[in-house]
Amino acid sequence: MLRGILGKKIGMTRVYRDNGVIESVTAIEAGPCTVVQVKTMPRDHYEAVQLGFGMSKRLTSPEKGHVKELGSFQHLREFREDTKEVKVGDKVDVNAFKAGDHVDITGISKGKGFAGVVKRHGFAGGPKTHGQSDRHRHPGAIGSTTTPGRVWKGLRMAGRMGGEQVTVRHLEVFQADPERNLLLIIGAVPGIRKGLLLIRKSKEKSGATASS
Repeated sequence: MLRGILGKKIGMTRVYRDNGVIESVTAIEAGPCTVVQVKTMPRDHYEAVQLGFGMSKRLTSPEKGHVKELGSFQHLREFREDTKEVKVGDKVDVNAFKAGDHVDITGISKGKGFAGVVKRHGFAGGPKTHGQSDRHRHPGAIGSTTTPGRVWKGLRMAGRMGGEQVTVRHLEVFQADPERNLLLIIGAVPGIRKGLLLIRKSKEKSGATASS
C-alpha cells in the first residue's frame, strides 16, 4: 500500500479526546488520488509513483496525452515508493491512514511579503538608549572590513518572507474519515486554505522502542 497521498487544506478547528482534553486539529481533504504513472528502476533509474489529485477545467495537449483517459487532474506529484504492487489507474484514499498514525506534511508556507530582519530572522535590533534613535530594528553591520571586503553570500538580511516549501514531521492523525475523504491532523500544517499538501507516513524514529 502507498505511504503517501495528496490533499487540500480546509482549515483548523478543535476536537475533544475521550478523556476530555481539547486538541487543535487541521482538517485536510485528502484524495481520492489516481496513480497516473509508475516509474521503475530499469526504465527511469529510480522508483516512484505519480499521483493525480483535484479536477482541472482544461488541460494542454501534452497533459491530455500524459493522463490519457484517467481523468482531468489539477495536480500531479511524485512519491518515492516501492512500485512492485502498484499499477496505473489504482486509487489512493484515506483508508491508507488510521488514528494514531504519524505523518510528514509538506506545503508552501504563507507569503508574508517584504519583512525586516527582526520579523524575518528574529534579530534583537539595536540599542534602545544612549543616543540610538533610529536603529531599533536595524540588522547592524553586514560586511567585513579589509578582508574579504564584501558581503558574504547567504547573509541573513531583510527580504521576502514565506512562500517557501516547508515540511512538518511526525504529526499525529486524530481521525481518518473515508466517507468524507477527510483527515484530522493534530497541530498546524504549512500553507494557506485550499493549498496543496503532500502527506506521507512518517518513518520510524531511530532508536525508538515498542511500548509494552
